[in-house]
Amino acid sequence: MSEITWVCKAFATLTAAELYEALKLRSEVFVVEQNCVYLDLDDKDQDSFHLFGWKDDNLLAYARILPPGLAFDEASIGRVVSSPSSRKTGAGRALMNKAIEETFSLFGTHDIKIGAQLYLLDFYSTLGFKQVSEPYLEDGILHIKMILSK
Repeated sequence: MSEITWVCKAFATLTAAELYEALKLRSEVFVVEQNCVYLDLDDKDQDSFHLFGWKDDNLLAYARILPPGLAFDEASIGRVVSSPSSRKTGAGRALMNKAIEETFSLFGTHDIKIGAQLYLLDFYSTLGFKQVSEPYLEDGILHIKMILSK
């Protein structure tokens, strides 16, 4: 999706408007759409990088990139979300490809570990992630841990 402008920033460099848009999209999808009551603000944002996919002034896709040791021993990608308006356009795949590239570049790591919603197993598998755990319940949704090795 060439019309998406990708911006990756450390938390301390985010503008109030960027932070607001990220939290708004996360809330719209994870809390409202998925009907999941959970504490999204988990004190990991401050030590993470934030990847935004913009089209004009609209946030189409977002992911949080976590350094090794924050969520897992490995670097991680989380809070992966695309706007309902950008679904079925390739924005989610473009987001993950960019997030993987940024994670390897930022941390020089060889592995990326994620906690993926189980229903997205096939999607993440097509990106090279391998399942490394049995399904587990997190915030009322089945998840699995997956690893991508460089």
